[in-house]
Amino acid sequence: MIRFENVSVTYDGADEPSVRGVDFEVPEGELVLLVGPSGVGKSTVLGAVSGLVPHFTGGTLRGRVTVAGRDTRTHKPRELADVVGTVGQDPLSHFVTDTVEDELAYGMESLGLAPDVMRRRVEETLDLLGLADLRDRSLSTLSGGQQQRVAIGSVLTPHPRVLVLDEPTSALDPAAAEEVLAVLQRLVHDLGTTVLMAEHRLERVIQYADQVVLLPGPGEAPRLGGPAEIMAVSPVFPPVVDLGRLAGWTPLPLTVRDARRRAAPLRERLAGAAAARAEGAREPAGASGAATASPARGRLFRRSAPKAPAPPTVAEVRDLAVRRGRVQALRRVDLTVVPGETIALMGRNGAGKSTLLSALVGLVEPSGGSVRAGDAVPHRTRPRDLIRRVGLVPQEPRDLLYADTVAAECAAADQDADAAPGTCRALLSELLPGIADDTHPRDLSEGQRLTLALAVVLTARPPLLLLDEPTRGLDYGAKARLVALLRGLAADGHAIVMATHDVELAADLAHRVVLLAEGEVIADGPSAEVVVASPSFAPQVAKILAPQPWLTVPEVREALS
Repeated sequence: MIRFENVSVTYDGADEPSVRGVDFEVPEGELVLLVGPSGVGKSTVLGAVSGLVPHFTGGTLRGRVTVAGRDTRTHKPRELADVVGTVGQDPLSHFVTDTVEDELAYGMESLGLAPDVMRRRVEETLDLLGLADLRDRSLSTLSGGQQQRVAIGSVLTPHPRVLVLDEPTSALDPAAAEEVLAVLQRLVHDLGTTVLMAEHRLERVIQYADQVVLLPGPGEAPRLGGPAEIMAVSPVFPPVVDLGRLAGWTPLPLTVRDARRRAAPLRERLAGAAAARAEGAREPAGASGAATASPARGRLFRRSAPKAPAPPTVAEVRDLAVRRGRVQALRRVDLTVVPGETIALMGRNGAGKSTLLSALVGLVEPSGGSVRAGDAVPHRTRPRDLIRRVGLVPQEPRDLLYADTVAAECAAADQDADAAPGTCRALLSELLPGIADDTHPRDLSEGQRLTLALAVVLTARPPLLLLDEPTRGLDYGAKARLVALLRGLAADGHAIVMATHDVELAADLAHRVVLLAEGEVIADGPSAEVVVASPSFAPQVAKILAPQPWLTVPEVREALS
């Protein structure tokens, strides 16, 4: 169905090809997963299938890509639209209309389908993706995860023979991600749809793949094989595979169920360490009621949360209510954040996580209650004064990036924050090495743009750092560097509040998890207690080694050593 024949792509102005030696075939009716570190060319490979590369992006494509027998060199994207449906990393750039229902129908209108067929398929897709309650909503009022589901639905309605998906679950909560992947699985198995998908959160998708294509590094030839075979050599792998490597399991497990079947001996080895860990009481975390890691976790991760007596608050939210149009986005929210504390805001898409962050940084005005960031009321404080108190890295990093080069972006950040020249650039190099100064931000991958935006915000070193889906688009290596940096900031007294669907990140980094639903706080407590108590938000290691209280592979590695 999809055939790459010795393909290389060189973008205008680049000295080396973004990808080279790409030579593989995707059979009809298979789900093939494209994996590799950030910046190795996964989006370029996907774009070549839809014809966006090189017809839209520019550059030179050598070799040949065919889709259902059509050569993408001679067929432009509009001539492939009836065969290939594409969802990029950024849902907003995908939308053409104003409302959910219109967006789902637009692709079918372009192909000239009959009105009764369009109506039936729209209703089917609304039900499949849980969008029925949003059908009349404006796209601009949806959360990032809801927009992602609409973008996926808009390419499902024309029933293309090939689906190309770039990070399709990156903005989805765990339950919504499972629903989308179940839909893709049904399309593959029941309708014979061919799916080529790139995704960094391999813990969500690896078990669904028929084959995996690994791009090991920039410009390196890809490797094609079965999921277990590729995971054995891949530089990026999910926690279940990491645990399997540590335990020496062969073949490597790809699902929690497979790992649990083999985990009994490992649980026995860990029983002594778990007992020792359970004896250690968590340290108090000040006025917020948060708890820090146990001594075992503290030694391993140096997660220093605030200690008694109660420290001053970095931010305080009392009885907060926020309306967005007709939607009551938040109601009766109370939250106290103290220095050195890391809080993960979790919950379904549309639960109010991003709205709470927006209230803390002054982007929305409360309709009730109060918000304070240090000594400031955010929505009444000048932005130039506010950035020294609180900084937000939004879901869409483009909102912060306006310069023509990475160097200019970093220089502007240094100037805005009154920081020493080179501060932002040093932070960026620590987070994601290898980004050239003269690179335009629009030429970066989604994960790279996110990292640049994070470096821009951190330049002012605000006491309160807000992150909205900070690991979206990041591979495991980049995420580990991000965690190390955030852990260092927390140890220095910075408070961090992050809205995330990444349960592994919450287990690894957060002292405290706050669960929201329908705009209300439904749980607030130590991360180990909150995430393990929820089947949707428990990390893979916790599920595999339950009832023992291990959350991450580094904890297990430390205990075994």
